[in-house]
Amino acid sequence: FKEAVEDDVLPDGSPVRKGGRVIYSIYSMGRAVGVWGKDCREFRPERWIGDGGRFECESQFKYPVFNAGPRLCIGKKFAYVQMKMVAAAVLLRYRVNVVDGQVVEPKITTTLYMKNGLLVTFIPRAQKEIGGGVPPPPPPP
Repeated sequence: FKEAVEDDVLPDGSPVRKGGRVIYSIYSMGRAVGVWGKDCREFRPERWIGDGGRFECESQFKYPVFNAGPRLCIGKKFAYVQMKMVAAAVLLRYRVNVVDGQVVEPKITTTLYMKNGLLVTFIPRAQKEIGGGVPPPPPPP
């Protein structure tokens, strides 16, 4: 939470008095109809994919996982690159399947994670799936 050093007004018009504490819930913000629209509870990853097929975030304040504005985490780009490299390396070598019958329930803390974890199986891909001995596809035009 943050404490107001002077009287202020939030962007939605809510007053904050000097000494007042402000906190926001990333969990709630990520499910707010006013921010995301009526389909806010639907899993729609395409909402972040632009016409060019790349990630687009219309406002860093709308999805502030790495904070936003002048306090933006300097490691954000590095974290995204590292995440993509690990995902690509794993998915290239394995098929990942979620174990049937799991109850997926979030544990709401400062960092949101699954209450009971997520059990998956890793099935090694056959060499032909990885592309062994097959020439790579031509680059896009």
